[in-house]
Amino acid sequence: MSTGRFDVLVVGSGPAGSFAALTLARQGARVALLDKTSFPRDKACGDLVGPRGLQLLVDAGLSISGGLNVDDLVVVGPTGRRVRLPSATGHTYPGHGTTVTRAAFDAFLQEAAIEAGAIPFIGRADRPLEAEGQLDGYRTGTGDELRADFVIGADGATSHVATTAGLVEADKVLWGFAVRAYLNQSVELPVIALWEQRRWHAFPGYGWIFPAANGGANVGLGIATRSKRSEGTGAARMLPAFLDHLRVLGLIDGAAPEPSRRLGGWLKMGMIGTTPARGKTLLVGDAAGLVNPLQGEGIAQAMGSGMAAAEAILRAPGHPADLYRAALADAHLPYHRIAAVAHATLVGRPIAVATVGRALTLPGAGRALAGGWAIFWNELLDGAPASRARTVATAATSLGERLTVRSRSARWFSDSLGSSR
Repeated sequence: MSTGRFDVLVVGSGPAGSFAALTLARQGARVALLDKTSFPRDKACGDLVGPRGLQLLVDAGLSISGGLNVDDLVVVGPTGRRVRLPSATGHTYPGHGTTVTRAAFDAFLQEAAIEAGAIPFIGRADRPLEAEGQLDGYRTGTGDELRADFVIGADGATSHVATTAGLVEADKVLWGFAVRAYLNQSVELPVIALWEQRRWHAFPGYGWIFPAANGGANVGLGIATRSKRSEGTGAARMLPAFLDHLRVLGLIDGAAPEPSRRLGGWLKMGMIGTTPARGKTLLVGDAAGLVNPLQGEGIAQAMGSGMAAAEAILRAPGHPADLYRAALADAHLPYHRIAAVAHATLVGRPIAVATVGRALTLPGAGRALAGGWAIFWNELLDGAPASRARTVATAATSLGERLTVRSRSARWFSDSLGSSR
């Protein structure tokens, strides 16, 4: 058993936690980086690091090897119609993403944080420790007692830190569950597939098949459940039927064997229902609900929020929560508010979801909207160069703002982030 006092305790060393620890340690902070397991370890994910995530790596002076660059993305509608969403270079991000296994990527980031000076610990953050009425650290399952001036919760969607700090309103959270497998299958471009389990009855989520860095394919299915986590088993149960659908579409080889291993995980989306910071406790990445509610991306948001939380502690140690909440508002509003409202409105309405999916993939509409759709959907408007696509994305954002400005979600964001944007 060891007992230590640190400047910051980071619970969870995925992309969010490791980026927070890296930023802090480089500035001389004494950081404890706690994770429940040793690395490398696997995680259910599409394994795609988007343009903003790649730029964050560049800005941090990091370069990941062994990845596969991918650019355009194909969306397949419920009827099989296809729209190619173009990938374009922005002022603040490259014109491509990279696929790399989470086992390799997360271990790379954790090692970078440790090399910068973060001190690693293995164990679960079991019992919260308090001082003067505030969270002061955790006693771990292995007996370590880790106390710190600040605690960063980077422990995933079902964050123990968020729960013990009283930062979650369970009935408001937008939950999702995703299951992923690997296939021995060659894939040229990443594909998002909107699926109707029966005609005009859309699956409440989407599936994907992405090229993998090792030459195979990452295939998965994600389901949105709003606050009803009991419905998350639907993704795992329906994966075989979804794979059959991909075979019918010709997206995977009909002779390809069924995947032998599947891995699932929870998603918490759109920030709704989770206060990202209070007092000396800050939540980052999935723990803060920083997953795109429309397409499930979370790696770039994780790294960006980890860095923002670290910078808030370094710049304003007397009131980091205020600075961090303002940083999240600046980075993610109004997009998350618009996306969260759209997500919550559509989930549970299979005909409405089918209608939207069919409309967006109509030949004329798809071609006209593809560029703007790619910018808006991937939260890339800030930094997008002037173009017709940017104009479309700007118009979609302006319309979304007008439609959501008086919503309950808008009030929630105003209360939780201190922003009226």
